[in-house]
Amino acid sequence: QREFDLFKLSLQWPGTYCRRTHRCCSSNGCCHSSNGLTGFTIHGLWPDYNDGSYPSCCAGKRFNVKEISTLRDALDKYWPSLSCGTSSNCHGGKGIFWEHEVWEKHGTCASSVTGDEYNYFLTALNVYFKSNITDVLREAGYVASNSEKYPLGGIIEAIQNAFHQTPELQCSGDAVQELHLCFYKDFK
Repeated sequence: QREFDLFKLSLQWPGTYCRRTHRCCSSNGCCHSSNGLTGFTIHGLWPDYNDGSYPSCCAGKRFNVKEISTLRDALDKYWPSLSCGTSSNCHGGKGIFWEHEVWEKHGTCASSVTGDEYNYFLTALNVYFKSNITDVLREAGYVASNSEKYPLGGIIEAIQNAFHQTPELQCSGDAVQELHLCFYKDFK
């Protein structure tokens, strides 16, 4: 596969994802009221090509949950699974969200920049904290809510002012579901 051009940080709004949850399981962050999902959480840090396509399921070391054990608390809080495991389109397997959707699908393709599994997840967490969308929106007067409606233009403008780029938004009905920010491979 050819070398990717940039990274896309994909953030998800749990309120939009969770309102369509019909099945609870131990891995579904939507089902844990003590979880307190009150801001955008990480969906992924994805290597992308300039044309909008992306590499996936690259060759590499298989996922080992022990490699990220010291990051587990942060991952549970800031990068929760919002579903009950699905099958992977990589290597035909099933597993936890971080294994099949994150590491095997995207992380293996980012390893030329981020390195091993641990450093991939650590890099994603660091980029997430550096780009705190929830705080940026709060400072602009947009407090996360499942009932309050805000003008989309205002949300985009707040993010443009903070990061000097236009975010890519995905909506479900009239609600923001995902927000994507792009970064050069040096994360600037």
